Amino acid sequence: MTGPRFVDRRRRIRSASERGEGVRVAVVLVILLLLEFYLRPSLTDWRGMPDFLVLALLLLAIRQRPGSAAVTGFFIGLLVDVLSPARFGAGILAHVLVGWGAAWGRGIFFADNLIVNVALFFVGTWVRDVMVQILSGTSLRGLWIEAIWWAPLQGVTTAAVGVVIVLLFREWLAIRIER
Repeated sequence: MTGPRFVDRRRRIRSASERGEGVRVAVVLVILLLLEFYLRPSLTDWRGMPDFLVLALLLLAIRQRPGSAAVTGFFIGLLVDVLSPARFGAGILAHVLVGWGAAWGRGIFFADNLIVNVALFFVGTWVRDVMVQILSGTSLRGLWIEAIWWAPLQGVTTAAVGVVIVLLFREWLAIRIER
């Protein structure tokens, strides 16, 4: 059963399953986008609200190579910067570096552990928030408040939502959770 017909059939089955996996990941991303642009603005303008776009970036980045994750971060950062033109470029660079770092870190840490995912969501959100403030030219006092209060608070809420997403969609995202 190693002839060319068998190998071709196995390749077709694998590509069909990869297409199905891509569709499932796209559905999760659409859900996160809907949460970001419809639910988040309608709830409150609290700065500690979870950031669903960073969560989407991190979920994609752990599935990609560092270069692809950086490109994904560029497009998500561009989307964020278009919506906040006062800091144009800061969000792009922050998202690129967070996406690249998450994909690179996947090679060191196994993303199959729930605690590693929580840490990834928290640190990724915190780093992005602090980088945006630094690149935006925020005062030292404002940066300090962001780094010790608002960024960790948003990191915790994003990590909590990330855990819920990972647990609900772990089969779709092909994340095995080891306990």
